[in-house]
Amino acid sequence: MQLLLNIPAVVPANGRAQAVALSVALFLAIPVALRAADKPMPTDEELRKIASAVPAKAAVAPKQPRKLLVFTLCKGYYHTSIPHGAKAVALMGEKTGAFKATISDDIVFFEPENLREFDGICLVSALGEFFWPDNLDKLPPTEQEAAKKNDARLKKNLEDYIRSGKGLAGIHGGCWAFNQTPAFADMLGATFVNHPWNSTESIAVKIDEPSHPVVTAFRGAGFEVIDEGYQFKEPYSRAKLRVLLSLDTARMDMNKPNLRADGDFGLCWVKRFGQGRVFYTALGHNSEEFWNPQLLRHFLDGIQFALGDLPADTEPR
Repeated sequence: MQLLLNIPAVVPANGRAQAVALSVALFLAIPVALRAADKPMPTDEELRKIASAVPAKAAVAPKQPRKLLVFTLCKGYYHTSIPHGAKAVALMGEKTGAFKATISDDIVFFEPENLREFDGICLVSALGEFFWPDNLDKLPPTEQEAAKKNDARLKKNLEDYIRSGKGLAGIHGGCWAFNQTPAFADMLGATFVNHPWNSTESIAVKIDEPSHPVVTAFRGAGFEVIDEGYQFKEPYSRAKLRVLLSLDTARMDMNKPNLRADGDFGLCWVKRFGQGRVFYTALGHNSEEFWNPQLLRHFLDGIQFALGDLPADTEPR
């Protein structure tokens, strides 16, 4: 097995400085709609690492100009890697021409007139019931009722949007979004339970389908990476999903409490939702993963699939 995080970015020596300078400059041009309550942002050195690792070319050219909403709002545990992931996704689109990204944590983008401006949504560890107001339980009953109606309306907007033929890409904690909403779990393909393996542990990853376009970045070889090992429950099922990556339990510490009895710990899958496309990968807890070239290629390929540009089989197997 290869130790994924030991693989360096490959940039031609005579083009390294120019490539990094261009990539960092591109960061400044990416639309950002973050709120004033700023979270820690990537350092200049981290931005350079991300820029060096971004693929030079997309797997396929987009069929038409694409716009991607990179959504980052959290109502719960905040992953400090979110700004790194959002920047990496946006830069991949800008550098390769695969899409133009808008980074935001504003739920106004889930109004129909705003959703229609995008070809897909990428949840970079955006989690929780983020259409609920922060003080929902403290509001007067009439305001609570109004807030819950608004929540249901915005969720229906999202469901209708993906079902109509748009794309949803979830990275790492994106599976926690609306974790109390079965309809979202049906759309994504699973409900998050917990991570028996913590973010400081090395997890072993198995390639379930080496030839699938969304995981060819790994060249068919299993790998190890420092990340959380997730487990999921219903509606997770290989009868409903095309599972592409999973934990290699033969190489893992399985002496953890309350593990799935069937030993099936899927980490990445694709599926259809109506006419839309869904890609999810559990990788991406740690900031360092967003300057790993193989992982960035994996994220980019998954996003291009979700946007409808990278053909890939979604039939469960």
